[in-house]
Order: sequence, then structure tokens, then C-alpha cells
Amino acid sequence: MTESPAPDGRRIAALLANAEIRAVWARIVLGERVEAATAGLAPGRASRILDGLLDAGLVDVVGEEVVASETVFAALLTQWPSPARPTGVDRFLRDGRIDRYPSNAADRQQLFAWVAETAFEPDEVLSEAEINERLSTRADDVALLRRHLVDAGLLLRTPSGSSYSRS
Repeated sequence: MTESPAPDGRRIAALLANAEIRAVWARIVLGERVEAATAGLAPGRASRILDGLLDAGLVDVVGEEVVASETVFAALLTQWPSPARPTGVDRFLRDGRIDRYPSNAADRQQLFAWVAETAFEPDEVLSEAEINERLSTRADDVALLRRHLVDAGLLLRTPSGSSYSRS
């Protein structure tokens, strides 16, 4: 088996951006022999396409056969660091907004505490409209989030429901 060179993402993208090259490669991936995959192409063009696919590591030569590389994309992915996984409340946010509520009670409490700390000052007394305005920057369903904060004891509501304050 011929050793494939280290993959170059730009080279691979450039090759696969060409419809003719992509079609030949796809036919090889689907198991066609080179002769069938390049049928209809001028011999020089077919040779240049195969050389490009080999140089990019998209195909390998195994014995007498040209086959799709089994490892090129995995090798390509190892060249870039994996994105950092979010931790803490960031696991439940997308673009600074809540995209889901945690099922774990401790995580839920941590998320609600973050909302209360970042949305409200300790001694503020706010109307429901003001509370809703602040919560609208953190979630789509402000009534649900407001209820969660009250139930968690992080937001206090007067008996009349006319004002709220952070506990």
C-alpha cells in the first residue's frame, strides 16, 4: 500500500470544488475501478485528476487498485484542535441566551442563580414589565423563566404581583 501524504485541507477543498474531479472521486469512493470512474475523459486529464487525488491523499494505491482513502478525513481533523467544550452554565446557553433547561437540579439552580446575578441588582425593586424586559435578553419564554426564578427563591414577588426583587 502506498503511504498517503499528510492531508492538506486547502488542497482537498480545491480539488473537491471542481465538479469533474469530485465526480471521479465519488465514483472511486463508491467502488468503481479507475477505468470506469474516468471513462469519457481524455487520458491526460484522467491522469492529472488521479495524480491530484493521490497527492491530496483522497485515494490510495492498494496493489494494482486505486481506492478511496479510509483515513484522510480523520487525519485532517487531527490537524485542528477540538473546540473547547462549554462548562458551567455555558452548557445551557447559545449566544448568551438559554437554549435549554438542565434536568439536573443542581445545574438548574446554578443557571437560575446566574440569571438572577446578571440580570438584577441586589436592592432593586422592579415591575413585572421591567423584569420581563431584562429576562427577554436571556430567554424566549420570559414568563417561564420568571416563574423558575420565583420558585427557586432567587426572585421575590410581592403578594400583589406588582413588583419583584432579587432575594
